[in-house]
Amino acid sequence: MSAHEIMWTEKYRPRTLDAIVNQTEIVERLKRFVKEKSMPHCLFAGTPGTGKTTAAMCLASDLYGKDYKKNYLELNASDERGIDVIRTTVKDFARTVGMAEAPFKILVLDEADNLTADAQQALRRTMEMYTATCRFILCCNYFSRIIEPIQSRCAFFRFVPLKPEDVRARITYICKLENVEITKEGIDALIYVGNGDLRKVINTLQAAAATSEVVDEGVIYRIAGRVSPKEIKEVLADALGGDFKSAREKAIDLMVEYGLSGLDVVKQIHREVLGLNIDEKAKLRIIEAVGEAEFRLLQGGSDEIQINSMLAKVADIGREK
Repeated sequence: MSAHEIMWTEKYRPRTLDAIVNQTEIVERLKRFVKEKSMPHCLFAGTPGTGKTTAAMCLASDLYGKDYKKNYLELNASDERGIDVIRTTVKDFARTVGMAEAPFKILVLDEADNLTADAQQALRRTMEMYTATCRFILCCNYFSRIIEPIQSRCAFFRFVPLKPEDVRARITYICKLENVEITKEGIDALIYVGNGDLRKVINTLQAAAATSEVVDEGVIYRIAGRVSPKEIKEVLADALGGDFKSAREKAIDLMVEYGLSGLDVVKQIHREVLGLNIDEKAKLRIIEAVGEAEFRLLQGGSDEIQINSMLAKVADIGREK
């Protein structure tokens, strides 16, 4: 099967808990569940692409063996988010007895923070009634959107973004198996674009490999719709040097060349400002200007006007220093 006939994110997904990296404490706790053949309801929270759904699948695989799919159901709550789903699909699965050595089945609700308030209230009662036959794993990006009664019924697991060295190792492994030629700068660009989200890294790598024989940083940034950190730093350097005209022209050129919105540029500028080697007070004032620009853009402001306004404030700060 060729690289273009399958999603790499699915092809290279870990199948057992031992294959999961960067979540050592979580893996150890889940292995204990497998060993004891017992577990509570669980709440997996963390940023996208850190392995929440994969961990749930690996837990079921280790717990039930090859026939885990008979005792495992995964629903995406962002698609099926109403109370009817909880009263029908979820309840029908939860109330039946499993056919494995473990005395319960596992039901995973992905994107559980998208469930409506009524659905969460119905889920609370379902979790309570069918604990003997089913354990629930709720995966979410924002656990604060899960109602307190459900949080109190679950063991909490917080997934952290993957470390750059783990992402680098995975990229190298995939490129070796798929015969993809990638430069060191290309790997660094993937790590920058992914920002701890391995799913995004793999998808970007696959798209880049489909369009170029050699994957370098230019291809990665073009595929991801992002600007090179070096180019953003040049914009900031010109603005802090008091050269507003040059900074403005470079920022507008980047928007045109990469097809970016003003919001994309503002977010990248914010990321690079945090790493600037400048006075702390000046940095705080720049971040304040960036925050105001983002707010006005979200309210429907003009991209060019808000970018100009933000860079003008940065130039004023640079001239004062």
